[in-house]
Amino acid sequence: MTAPLFDADFVDRLDELFRWRRDVRHFTADPVPDAVMETLLAAVRWAPSVGNAQPWRFVRLRSPALRHRLADHVDAESRAAAANLSNEGRRDRYATLKLHGLREAPEVLAVFHDVDPVAGHGLGRATMPGTLRDSTVIAIHTLWLAAHARGYGLGWVSILDPDAVSAMLRVPPHWSFVALLCLGRPDAPSAVPELERRDWQAREPIADRLFER
Repeated sequence: MTAPLFDADFVDRLDELFRWRRDVRHFTADPVPDAVMETLLAAVRWAPSVGNAQPWRFVRLRSPALRHRLADHVDAESRAAAANLSNEGRRDRYATLKLHGLREAPEVLAVFHDVDPVAGHGLGRATMPGTLRDSTVIAIHTLWLAAHARGYGLGWVSILDPDAVSAMLRVPPHWSFVALLCLGRPDAPSAVPELERRDWQAREPIADRLFER
């Protein structure tokens, strides 16, 4: 089998996809068709993983009551986080941020990784077990790009207590929480990330993050 060749136009479009990918908080009420969800979740299988362990475990939240409990939990954790900010100006800006779309997004997914998956047979993680979580994060990014390429947005909710979320979802004890994701049509796509528009944090040059030895 011959590997595909990606022309300059494809590369330009791929770069554009990277630039426009957003952490979405504002969603329309349009449902995500089941066929689209199946396509997006199927794309995850192409993500790389240590030892090909494929440790990711996705829980699709269908219960309105459970989603309401999760939203209330995140709101409470957000209020606690705001109270701990010592800088008053930063605290005021924090209050203007919309930190999740759990009540509006048509789809919510909780993502875990199996801490000791049978698949992969332990290859590559004997001294670095964190690579299982790393692999799951890459799978989330794969889902993120696949969704955005099809006109859908994804928001990662991280102001929460992982143990509380795991307990709410009654997942197996060997699953470790990684992410709570909102998925749907973005309400107002923008070329500028929301945190930058809200004067929270701008994108910084890669030169400031690159070092040589």
